Amino acid sequence: EEGRQAIIVYRLPWTWKCSKLLMKSIHAGLNTVAAILAITSLVAVFENRNAQHIPHLYSLHGWVGLIAVIFYVLQLLVGILIFLLPWAPLSLRAFLMPIHVYSGLLIFGTAIVTTLMGVTEKLVFALRTPPYSSFPPEGVFANTLGLLILVFGALIFWIVSRPQWKRPKEPNSTRLQPNGDTIEGAGVSMTTNYGNTMDKSDSELNNEAAARKRNLALDEAGLRSTM
Repeated sequence: EEGRQAIIVYRLPWTWKCSKLLMKSIHAGLNTVAAILAITSLVAVFENRNAQHIPHLYSLHGWVGLIAVIFYVLQLLVGILIFLLPWAPLSLRAFLMPIHVYSGLLIFGTAIVTTLMGVTEKLVFALRTPPYSSFPPEGVFANTLGLLILVFGALIFWIVSRPQWKRPKEPNSTRLQPNGDTIEGAGVSMTTNYGNTMDKSDSELNNEAAARKRNLALDEAGLRSTM
């Protein structure tokens, strides 16, 4: 839940009036809470399997789940060191930002897949009488829960991918460019003024050309009248 909120924290319209630094702190805080909960759950699973003498990490669910937790912690550490703390140069932030966004969505999708595999694995081993194949109420309930999780993940991906949900640029914020250059927020007005200047220059040139044509026509008419 915290991971989901951390993903869409920049996409909620009622947060756009908050400062970017505040939203970064909330984003990092939610991800930190989610990482702590994930590690705690992972430790609990290992201790439970040790108590029941069940082997560890033999299934695809276990492999993918462990990889997702490891990469989630690495994603959190890189995000704090590069994007939250003011140490990294702007060129490095600009280079890592697309990777950071993609890896965050990839980890979230991997968590959804891991959850669905875990639910199925539990049903296969736990439902013996009646068996899972006979559509018991527990199986139907778990399958419905899995579909809701899938819809939930699709909704998050839809929100993240919609341009209208993107946080607007702050007026005085610095935009990072892939080549490391920066463009201040005031650059928008500069671009607008430049475009207006270009339009004005084109209009003046067109008027000058029209005046020349009129003068040329008057000269020709004067030559004809003298002839």
